[in-house]
Amino acid sequence: MPATKIFLIACLIVFITSCNNNGTKSESRNASDSATATVSYDTSFQVAAQSFADIQVLRYEAPGFNQLSLQQKQLAYYLYEAALAGRDIFYDQKSKYGIMLRKTLEAMYTTYTGDKTSEDWKKFETYCGRFWFSNGNHHHYSNDKFLPECSSDYFISVAKASDSTLFPKNAGESMDAFLARIKPIIYDPKIEPKLVDLDPNVDNVKASSVNFYEGVTQKEVEDFYAKFDSKGNQPQWGLNSKVIKDSLGKVVEKVWKAGGMYSSAIEKIIGWLEKAITVAEDANQKAALQLLVQYYKTGDLHTWDDYNIAWVKDINSRLDAVNGFIEVYFDPLARKGSWESVVSMKDLAATKTIEKIASQAQWFEDHSPILPEDKKKNVKGIIAKAITVIVEGGSATPSTPIGINLPNNEWIRQQHGSKSVSLSNIVHAYNVAGASSGMLDEFALNDSVKNNIKKWGSLAADLHTDMHEAIGHASGQLNPGVATPDKTLKTYASALEEARADLVGLYFIMDPKLIELGVMPTLDVGKAEYDSYMMNGLMTQLVRLNPGANLEEAHMRNRQLNAMWAYEKGKKDNVVEFVKKDGKTYVKINDYNKLRELFGQLLREIQRIKSQGDYQAGKNLIETYGVKVDPALHKEVLERYKKLNIKPYKGFIQPKLVPVMDGDKIADVKIEYPTNFFDQMIEYGKDYSFLPLDN
Repeated sequence: MPATKIFLIACLIVFITSCNNNGTKSESRNASDSATATVSYDTSFQVAAQSFADIQVLRYEAPGFNQLSLQQKQLAYYLYEAALAGRDIFYDQKSKYGIMLRKTLEAMYTTYTGDKTSEDWKKFETYCGRFWFSNGNHHHYSNDKFLPECSSDYFISVAKASDSTLFPKNAGESMDAFLARIKPIIYDPKIEPKLVDLDPNVDNVKASSVNFYEGVTQKEVEDFYAKFDSKGNQPQWGLNSKVIKDSLGKVVEKVWKAGGMYSSAIEKIIGWLEKAITVAEDANQKAALQLLVQYYKTGDLHTWDDYNIAWVKDINSRLDAVNGFIEVYFDPLARKGSWESVVSMKDLAATKTIEKIASQAQWFEDHSPILPEDKKKNVKGIIAKAITVIVEGGSATPSTPIGINLPNNEWIRQQHGSKSVSLSNIVHAYNVAGASSGMLDEFALNDSVKNNIKKWGSLAADLHTDMHEAIGHASGQLNPGVATPDKTLKTYASALEEARADLVGLYFIMDPKLIELGVMPTLDVGKAEYDSYMMNGLMTQLVRLNPGANLEEAHMRNRQLNAMWAYEKGKKDNVVEFVKKDGKTYVKINDYNKLRELFGQLLREIQRIKSQGDYQAGKNLIETYGVKVDPALHKEVLERYKKLNIKPYKGFIQPKLVPVMDGDKIADVKIEYPTNFFDQMIEYGKDYSFLPLDN
């Protein structure tokens, strides 16, 4: 997760997830010795669940869960509850109105007594689905505020025909006053118009709707953190706090901890983690969980670093969990961590491929095209594995990553190493869902390209993800005395980091070393990834944008930057070109080897930018190649995509763990796979609402 997440999406690439044509088989991950062959997926399992607006909701299996020991199942259950206990936090982080609006929708959806077959109700229901999928009323990917398609009059009529006692009104507030107060928050596009605004010409703090700052300007925040030492072995200052002004007008932090901001939810998380400690698999896992609890109790970021070091050392446990304030994508200043959790178990068979790549991390570093002074002389332990996800919480759901590399703190990664994981059952579910979408036939240039992607696209995408995480984020180093990217590269840090990690994967996926390692049989795999990546970066990812919009999301900026830079720099030699066929635009790669050289040149430059903290060069790259969209091409892509009748975004209903009790002891834990996204959101709202409306 980023520095480290193909989140992301996640950072799922639209084209790849739509065209992996391998049915229900994930065995194609390793062509030479099928790395996932021993994973038993139920071929009758229904992956697709529901769809609405621009969203397809899926389900994923957790094969192997039933074979865990009782102790492991107990541990999984406690970590599962800890993963759901922080749900309110992310809603509040996205907007100070988030919890209030969610409770309002929950009350209306569950208690409305009127006609639930009308077109207006269907529009209201769609708005609810979009809100829950995005953890608020800003699109989970574009960051733009979205409004209900039903009229405000209808919305109010539904509210008045629902149970008024369930609405989150203020003390003594009438229903009419409450509705008058929330109506503009829901319907006025000028109130919190954009979740994260990265326009370099505005105050990014004031223009962004995230609830990380209040009553302060961007300059005041930057001046506040400028006083913190970020060179050397220092924490990620500001990761777990909101910045406000106190009663005297002084800029201060409200720390997210027990007894501080978000205390009531954090106390629940702590309670479940303390139970998990009692059934930890070994001493290393127990030590890490104890430090995580201590961190939540104190809010001390030095303890957070201690926890991350201990977590990296926990390499033998079958079960694992990410839990905390981690990714900084939703902060315009790339400093504040969104709360999230991922509970998983190691996919023992699928781990083989990513382990082979990680074991050669020093070779990849030594043979990287980056400048010698920017290379790590001694790459520290990269722990690589494939995992089977059991549950996700907070910002990791419903839209999920497919790869994770943590911890994010640069000095810990450099001195103690990192964990790189591929979410194998998530990837499997995406592959099943995208097997017959039609994207490949519509946007690939010819049969040669299509057939190569059909044959190798799934393996290519998996390998790119593995290298992005295992050697991409873990590569390179900051030059002595250079501050961390949140200070040096500021609002461009996340996009540049994702571009850098992508480029590592792109450069090496055309290297014979992968054939030597036995993780791919032919360089045609690399060509499949190049075709897919360039089509996506130059064209197909545009299906996620509304007409006239610029690219804002870090991963979309990253992919267009890499693809557009290579296209522009390769024009002289016609490395990549746009061609017209039957009135449609296609991307054609004329020289795969020269394209690899171009990816290497850009990787060298972006690593230099990060290593030296060259803000102006980083800004120029992103603004020149990663932001603007050709409106004519965008219009064409949208028209072609619309005819396919598929959804550009996918996410998941979470599995449910149910303890089987023997008195006050857990005798077993069953895993269930719910089928209705809306029902799960209502259940979560009922069972995991721990925060007040104002925090």
